[in-house]
Order: sequence, then structure tokens, then C-alpha cells
Amino acid sequence: MAIHTLRHFVGEMAGLVDSVTDETDLLERGGTALRELIAIDDWLPEAYAQASPDRYQQFLLYADVRQRFSVVSFVWGPGQQTPVHDHTVWGLIGVLRGAELATSFTRDPDGTLRQTSEEARLERGVVEAVSPTIGDIHRVRNAYDDRVSVSIHVYGANIGAVHRSTYPPDAPPKPFISGYSNETVPNLWDLSKERRLS
Repeated sequence: MAIHTLRHFVGEMAGLVDSVTDETDLLERGGTALRELIAIDDWLPEAYAQASPDRYQQFLLYADVRQRFSVVSFVWGPGQQTPVHDHTVWGLIGVLRGAELATSFTRDPDGTLRQTSEEARLERGVVEAVSPTIGDIHRVRNAYDDRVSVSIHVYGANIGAVHRSTYPPDAPPKPFISGYSNETVPNLWDLSKERRLS
């Protein structure tokens, strides 16, 4: 397993968060880095790619010590989907395995939720961005009813601790904090194992 690939990506994102203040530029350059990460599928530890029969899983892979960004794997069992939800921070979503279907929404000034796009199919290797600036509310689901899909997400905060909302139909927004499905994270820093393999 090439965990150094994830370590390199984390370093790239830390450098971008340190140096890039314009969100558009950050999303563009971060999107390029994420496309490179998901171009090769040999680095995600199996423990962070396991589907649950009950609901989609959100596994923390890395959280910046100052909570400026986080990297997570989303694992979708067959037919699983999110509710309509927001993020409140910038985010990048890249499909590593399988495919996803995403539908965007917005809230009108009176609070009415309105669908703003047809459902889009995101194939392996595709990266898309969200943020309160460019559009932050969507629903995502596994494109397959018979297999698992996995996507890698990068957010401009420790996303598992962010106060967010879901948007039930014909009801007011419902606050939530997502948390994570795992209690451990990949060890990116033990270089001794890589030296033994080379």
C-alpha cells in the first residue's frame, strides 16, 4: 500500500492552505492535487474503504492540527445516499471508485429550498467543488445499486466537527454535526515501513 501518496497530498494541501488566500484559486489548485491523488487507486487503507449495510461511512484520513482542512473517504454501499445537506465551508469531492450522482440545491431568500441542477453523474476521476460562495447545498448518492463507491473529500475545516444542516422536504433545516465513522486514522508518519519495503 502506497500510503506515501496520501502523505504527499496532505503536504500539498497544507502548502496551499498556508499560501493561497483566494478561494477560487485554492479550489482550482486543490482540485488539481485531488485529481492526481485519485488517478491511482493503490493508497487507501482497506479499513477506510469498508461499506456498512446501514448507512454511508465518513472516515477521517487526516485533520490539520489547526483544523484548517481535513481529508475524508466517503464509502457508499449499494443505493446509499445523503439527505440534502450543506457544508458551510469550501470542499472538494473526488471519485476514487465507482460513481456518484449529485444534485445541487439553493435556498431562496424566503428559505424555500430549490433544486438548481439535474442530477449529475460523477465518474471515477472526476472532482467537483462546493462552498457557500459557489453553491453549498446538495444531495449525493451511490450511482450503483449493486456495488460500493468511494470518494475522497477535502474540506476547509475539521468537517466532522462543523455545525451544518440537512434540509428535509417541507420542514425547517435540521442542524447536525456529522462526526466520523472511525476512531483511528491512517499512520502517515511511520516511514520505517516504507524503507523496509524498498
